[in-house]
Amino acid sequence: MANLSSNNYILAIDQSTSGTKAMLFNQNGEMIQRCDLPHKQYINEIGWVEHDPEEIFQNVISVVELAVDKSGIDKNCIKGIGISNQRETAVVWDRETGAPVYNAIVWQCARGENICNRIQAREGQSDKIKKTTGLHLSPYFTASKIAWVLENVDECKKNSLCAGTIDSWLLFKLAGVFRTDYSNASRTQLLDLETLCWSEEVCSIFGIDVSLLPEICDSNACFGYTDINGYLDNPIPIYGVLGDSNGALFGQGCHRKGMMKATYGTGSSIMMNIGEKPIINSSGIVTSIAWSLDGKVEYVLEGNINYTGAVTKWIVDDLGLIESPKLSSQYAKEANPDDQTYLVPAFSGLGAPYWDSEARAVLCGMSRTTGKAEIVKAASECIAYQIFDIVKEMCEASNIPAKSLYVDGGATKDIYLMQFQSDILGLPVLVSQFEELSGIGAAYMAGIALGLFEQSELFSRNERKQFSPTMEEDKLLKKISGWKSAVQMVLKNHLSS
Repeated sequence: MANLSSNNYILAIDQSTSGTKAMLFNQNGEMIQRCDLPHKQYINEIGWVEHDPEEIFQNVISVVELAVDKSGIDKNCIKGIGISNQRETAVVWDRETGAPVYNAIVWQCARGENICNRIQAREGQSDKIKKTTGLHLSPYFTASKIAWVLENVDECKKNSLCAGTIDSWLLFKLAGVFRTDYSNASRTQLLDLETLCWSEEVCSIFGIDVSLLPEICDSNACFGYTDINGYLDNPIPIYGVLGDSNGALFGQGCHRKGMMKATYGTGSSIMMNIGEKPIINSSGIVTSIAWSLDGKVEYVLEGNINYTGAVTKWIVDDLGLIESPKLSSQYAKEANPDDQTYLVPAFSGLGAPYWDSEARAVLCGMSRTTGKAEIVKAASECIAYQIFDIVKEMCEASNIPAKSLYVDGGATKDIYLMQFQSDILGLPVLVSQFEELSGIGAAYMAGIALGLFEQSELFSRNERKQFSPTMEEDKLLKKISGWKSAVQMVLKNHLSS
């Protein structure tokens, strides 16, 4: 490890679904600067979601320059980079020119559904995929997205292609390497969780040649060197790469078996650390890799929700019910507490634990007195209900009782939601003082690998606000029963249509 002086910094790049952030951390692990840039969301009437990979790369360069220039530090004192990224989003590009052959297909996009249905119709193949990769056959994951591009884009007939997730795309553009880490690889639905290699059999099922896929590295490996497109005077190492939810798990300090966290972003990832052995189960949750550090792999049970923060964005931007997400808590508190309105936000299908990509959203249980505040309340509460469903499944699959839930993300500022989350779970909810845990996790990992940070000191600094359950049991059971009925309405409507 390098011996570093007192004035050295780690740069974190957090490339998320809605935008890109650059964060600078000093030698004490403290964030001293952050800059953000959004990118355009391409969404059509049938729910296909795309991003422009070139716009994302240019935004990475721009936010880094903005953050460093705004901080006033000597850019030669930046000693390493950590990257966290939106997972499952697929990019296919020309290996020779580096040009994308198509837009990035975002994790929310279910256009791979027909491909998954085709595979489902072949006896035994979906079971093989789940047993090998730990993931349910679903258009949510990267494999069917890559397969869709290969089948539908004429430019893919050429041989010199790369296919991967956003981390691979950024590493290729920043450092000229074609690599990924185990946390991202485990979300493609192409990785064998036992051999820790790309599964040639599963790749063949999706029609993807293994040669198109990146080299897989430890999450704390040196992935390559970059000068940030010429911005830095000398190249520096990229030493930590993690999927965003995995970065949040690491940044939260959930390093022991049984610890759980939920990240409230555009969607949500709920994870339980299950240690060094995978648990492949038949429930509605999946098994993934948390990270691999110095050759040692740790696994998680995970459930993913398509719409959490995106529900509030829908309430604000599309319905215009409130002017800002910050007002959600206020309206929810003012709503009639006895109103029985439920929102099931299946705008692009239901994720875990239901895995129904054809389901569509339902707002139900309204009375004549249901108004704006009650609908806002239902939109807030549906986030907590979805997380409740997943936590319950995780505890049953792992046979590990839940003790608490560590949470992060923008929505954790919503006091009504956090209290309701604690009530519905019947558990303490511990809110991190840090909002950007994904980028923090990547920065910590890079800083530890470089010898800049002492791991034992980093995680003791995260003070947390605790919410404890207060709801009476009969009210709690009634609310959960109403939620289950609303979800069944969505599933039945889909099956009968």
